[in-house]
Amino acid sequence: MSRPLSALSALSAFPLARRLHAALIGLALSLSLVASGPARAEIRVGVSDWPGWVAWYVAQQKGYFGKHGADVKLVWFANYSDSIAALSSGQLDANSQSWSDTLGPLAKGVPVKAVLVNDNSAGNDALVASAKIRAVADLKGKTVALEQYSISHFVLVTALAKAGLKPADVKIVNLSAGDAAAAFMMGRVDAAVVWNPWIDRIVKSGKGRALFTSADMPGLVPDLLVAQQKAIASHRKDLVGMIRAWFDAERFIREQPAEAAAIMAKVVGMKADDYKVFLPGTRFFDASANRAAFDAAQPASLQAVAPTIAAFLHDNKLLDGKPDATRGVDATLLAEALK
Repeated sequence: MSRPLSALSALSAFPLARRLHAALIGLALSLSLVASGPARAEIRVGVSDWPGWVAWYVAQQKGYFGKHGADVKLVWFANYSDSIAALSSGQLDANSQSWSDTLGPLAKGVPVKAVLVNDNSAGNDALVASAKIRAVADLKGKTVALEQYSISHFVLVTALAKAGLKPADVKIVNLSAGDAAAAFMMGRVDAAVVWNPWIDRIVKSGKGRALFTSADMPGLVPDLLVAQQKAIASHRKDLVGMIRAWFDAERFIREQPAEAAAIMAKVVGMKADDYKVFLPGTRFFDASANRAAFDAAQPASLQAVAPTIAAFLHDNKLLDGKPDATRGVDATLLAEALK
């Protein structure tokens, strides 16, 4: 699974793409193109290629939207960064996007709010190394291949910090995820940070193992449903119904993973058996996990992790201004959905 395009990257989006900080340039352009149109009865929600977001199609196919009175139109975006620009400019009512890609619009004063956490990456992103490298600390002075400014980059920085190292202690080789995996398997670099299916392929090849994964950084890679403030006012019933539909979908994925994988695989043009590799590394959030994520007092809540994510973005000149994470969440819809 790759990540959304950063403002500094000219790479095209790859399936399951959502690199960190996707739309700083697109946002500035799209904000100047806002045009008012006729009121819509349905709520338009952007979806891109990531398991926690493709899962909305499980809710759609199983009839959960209708069950909870939500009039929803899912709008597919092959290029994830386009969906962020569309939400920020008001062309969408809500969008499936990461917390990191919501901090940029918040810093610019765009009135958007996270209303649901779909998932956390919990193993789908990993720092892989050969058996001779026993710990992250052993990477000092070594070469690591990854996509610069992506979630892979964020994973490496987090792993190094936990081991008492700085990014300058390693040599980063900027490669796409597929090329990074290939370079590692051919022995051209000492380690790589990649996502599935490359993690699975590397481990099965016996040439490497996961040294550190997104499961080791709880709360830091959250994927969300983010809504325009005006949509919260005009489509509140639909958003509350969507949240209820999500919990039905999460339960279905947990209890019927094979059928769920088949539905999700069809959306992205994959075989169901191939898609199953993404499910174990995706922690789909149920009601309890969402309560914790919206509770600012919890260590892995959206508000609590925002400074860490923002610091990475600032350090790499991917964020202008200081986002107010508190203004970027609205827990009232979740509370209403759970009544």
